[in-house]
Amino acid sequence: MEIPFKQWFLVGLVTFGFILVAAVYEIGRRLIYQALFRLLDLIVKDETDTEERQLSTRLALFLAILCLSVYSSFLLKLAGSGPTQQIVQGIVASTLKLILIVCVGSNLFALLNLAHRIYSFSSAANEIPLKGVVQVIKIGVLFLAGLFLAAAVLEQKVAVLLSGLGALSAVLMLIFKDSVLGFVAGLQLIANRMVAKGDWIEMPKYGADGDVVDIALTTVKVQNWDKTITTIPTYALISESFKNWRGMQESGGRRIKRTINLDLSSIKFCDQQMLDQFAKIQYIADYIKQKQEEVDSYNAANQVNQVSLVNGRRLTNVGTFRAYAEAYLRNHPDIHQSMTFLVRHRQPTEHGLPIELYVFSRDQVWANYESIQADIFDHLLAVIPEFNLRVFQAPSGSDFHQFLYGESGS
Repeated sequence: MEIPFKQWFLVGLVTFGFILVAAVYEIGRRLIYQALFRLLDLIVKDETDTEERQLSTRLALFLAILCLSVYSSFLLKLAGSGPTQQIVQGIVASTLKLILIVCVGSNLFALLNLAHRIYSFSSAANEIPLKGVVQVIKIGVLFLAGLFLAAAVLEQKVAVLLSGLGALSAVLMLIFKDSVLGFVAGLQLIANRMVAKGDWIEMPKYGADGDVVDIALTTVKVQNWDKTITTIPTYALISESFKNWRGMQESGGRRIKRTINLDLSSIKFCDQQMLDQFAKIQYIADYIKQKQEEVDSYNAANQVNQVSLVNGRRLTNVGTFRAYAEAYLRNHPDIHQSMTFLVRHRQPTEHGLPIELYVFSRDQVWANYESIQADIFDHLLAVIPEFNLRVFQAPSGSDFHQFLYGESGS
């Protein structure tokens, strides 16, 4: 039995249609990818091309489906207008319509990913993170795509379906509670510049102490200093307190606040021998000379009896040590001289007299900052005996052993 020429012709047209759609997809994918790659190479210098490939593939698929839709309409009209052809035409049209809706949604997703990647290379990306906003738009696209798909399947208008969603609003709010809270919190974080990518934050409740590496719709990821990752709900940054170290990073200095506890029993007035010894210290030589002249003038004017050091004005070894510490820090190249600068006494306690250093390091890098701080206190602890002072230290086992058995330990 011979096949009629018309059927051979239709088979040929169908085959040609598939070849045409495949050619449109492949050529379109390559051309779109090359155009996107060259365009983005001018905007951002980045070797990764995941988003470009994704968008070019989905755009090419969308063009191929459009081509298939037009070509299928032409074939179905050519095949005739009988009842069977009309049913087939309806099924094909509905199927292609559903596929086109999915393609449009996927293209919008890919376009959002590409736009966010381009934005991530801008100078404002760290200050105003938009990943959460992009995720909210994706949810909106997904919701609309689902609505159009349902309308196409049920053969209803979108407005009719939207009118019926009022009763489901409470259910939707419950389902998307975290997303809504995260979106609102994200907007507040952006508007108030409370936290940005790269900030060092501390949030003890969640065990977070490190740099913010990602701000998403519902979570904020913090890489702690031990390289672990802590995930914090975005709305927790609005409803609870946390410490952001960005101010320190922008100020140009990093605070050094530490105390040395001096043994109270080692504090005394300076006699002449001690003053002559202190006058040889370069940093406080002028200070000793000036203070000695002030004290002598005061005592002479008030006819102070010099027999006892208690009478009149006298220098003390702890005051002289404090002046030395201030002069040493004033001459330190790594200490910020224009920021808060204090060397002060604190309230004496059972652990001695605290001498607190409250200054700022010029270097904010953690390792360098710790090295600067350690060098300063190494030096000050080493020079304390030169002022006839002792650092307070609670007695240890060796102290009790020496007290009971003497130097030999026998």
